[in-house]
Amino acid sequence: MIPALSLLAYALTLALAGPRLLRAASWTDRAPRLAIAAWQALTVTVLASVTLAGAALTFPTVGVSRDLAGLLRACIMAIKEQYASPGGAAAGTTGAGLALVILGRTLWCLGSILGDMARERARHGRILDIVGRDDAHSGVIVLDSDESTVYCLPGRRRRTVITTAALQALDDAQLDAVLAHEQAHLSERHDLILGFSRALAAAFPGIALFRLASTETARLIELRADDAAAARSGRLTVAGALLAVASPGKTPLPAVALAAGGVGAAARVRRLIPPHNPLGRARTAAGSLAVAALFTLPVLLLGGPAAAAAGQNLCPDTIVSAGSLAP
Repeated sequence: MIPALSLLAYALTLALAGPRLLRAASWTDRAPRLAIAAWQALTVTVLASVTLAGAALTFPTVGVSRDLAGLLRACIMAIKEQYASPGGAAAGTTGAGLALVILGRTLWCLGSILGDMARERARHGRILDIVGRDDAHSGVIVLDSDESTVYCLPGRRRRTVITTAALQALDDAQLDAVLAHEQAHLSERHDLILGFSRALAAAFPGIALFRLASTETARLIELRADDAAAARSGRLTVAGALLAVASPGKTPLPAVALAAGGVGAAARVRRLIPPHNPLGRARTAAGSLAVAALFTLPVLLLGGPAAAAAGQNLCPDTIVSAGSLAP
């Protein structure tokens, strides 16, 4: 019972304090890749902690050995002893239901969101095949439009789309910058990161952590793509390119598209104007260790009692012998 309560308390603490700490932190805009990892780790750890708490209630910790194989070979007598009492049976049933509901809801929404994204990409891809034309020089799809827009379409058929108005508005250096921005989205699979965050927000809409994680992840992946473009073309060039493509158009983009002039373009331009101030190797390493610690603590909370019980005689020979003599 103690490991389960510890895991639930850990999940509750992270769900309440984690978003406040991350949103108040000044380093997230300086290291968007690490901040994305931190939000992902925070959400996954909260889910994993509650799921493991359910597992700890379902299976008595005393029956767990050093590894998964030991868990599968654990003596059934310990489980029978727990479920012999009404309280133990209620705790075990509640834990199993909790774990199954969380896993089932997460997988269902994740599959639904990713499936919808795949269908939307396929639908928009068919439209591009009809109305777009390949530009052999830049390797992009060109659309005739008076709206200045650049976006990418992830998936197996990765494509970057640019309108004729954007080609006229951008000079060569700015064009290279926005194409580098979109390439960062494609190569780092930001669509999957964003899809995962959206799936958790849809699965548990009543939990503020997952809504904030989805919003912040959408913002941070744009900052990360800006930094990738700036490393190639320069920060002021990227800022100028964003200004050229940031005006909202009358035609809405597909939900699966990742556009250079997307989330928070004005704030992103202001961020790019001052000289680059990276987080630094020491702070980045410390942040990476903190992210890893988020994953490690739930395992220690559950595995500590299990390891302590590994040397115990969980199935005494006397109990086995008595069972074998029963008629």
